[in-house]
Amino acid sequence: MTVSQQAFQQLKETLTQAIIGQQAMVERMIIALLAGGHILLEGPPGLAKTTAVKALAQAVAARFQRIQFTPDLMPSDLTGSEIIDPETHQLTFVPGPLFHEIVLADEINRAPPKVQAALLEAMAEHQITAGGKTRPLPELFMVLATQNPLENAGTYPLPEAQLDRFMFHVLLDYPDETAELAILRLDKARHFAEQPAVPAGLVTPEQVLSARTQLAEVHVSEAVERYMVKLITATRYPQRLDEALEGVLAFGASPRATLSLLHACTARAWLDGRDFVIPDDVQALLGDILRHRIALSHQGRAAGWDKDRVIARLIERVEVPVE
Repeated sequence: MTVSQQAFQQLKETLTQAIIGQQAMVERMIIALLAGGHILLEGPPGLAKTTAVKALAQAVAARFQRIQFTPDLMPSDLTGSEIIDPETHQLTFVPGPLFHEIVLADEINRAPPKVQAALLEAMAEHQITAGGKTRPLPELFMVLATQNPLENAGTYPLPEAQLDRFMFHVLLDYPDETAELAILRLDKARHFAEQPAVPAGLVTPEQVLSARTQLAEVHVSEAVERYMVKLITATRYPQRLDEALEGVLAFGASPRATLSLLHACTARAWLDGRDFVIPDDVQALLGDILRHRIALSHQGRAAGWDKDRVIARLIERVEVPVE
């Protein structure tokens, strides 16, 4: 294991200790950071979504900005706008909050579509168009968005095109009693101490960018590549694998899902200290890769299917490569 891998392992362990009971979320955040992806976190209030993002930004020593999405938000509130300089009387561009390295889009589904579209360009192209000029975003640019599934009033569901830009869609659930007791004791120990949840600067943005270049050295065998492709294409023709899945899905995942799966599995292998990807990486990450990229049909919902059950059936039916 290289020094760089050890640093990111330490980052993972530190965040896991600070964000108790959400190990999967912590791992997905670090994988997306390494792979250059974005994450959609969905869960009830109080599950440390915002706390986790802030802790990640602090640990990476990245420039961080939290944006509270509301129905009255305007695209310029994200991208920035041109204002008249009172001294020179010239138009001057004032960058918006998207010109930060790690951006928290809190309750993203509360903003109207035109705001979501502005965010889409940033996520897809790593650039902002404002005032008739296109401006690049920081090389390290990551959006972590949250949404609350308990409230639907005053929300604007994200379109499929924007959902597809997220590498992961992570569903969070309440911690068990043991984890919640640990959360209680941890909060009691640090609530009045005013100490940060994690030390600052465990890794730097430069180390993140350097680690991304090392991912190219991780080997993915042809058998594992074919395994990934079979799983993704199975979402388009699920009845070919299992007659019970006929008509269950309204549509399957695009090739972007295959690319996201490859990048994520490569990052997971590197984070675990391996220089090769194994089928376990694929199976572990497939649910969070596919959950927001497939849609159940009316027939599927009526038959009692949900997305995670469909994904589990695909994993069960697609033959695992033996190397």
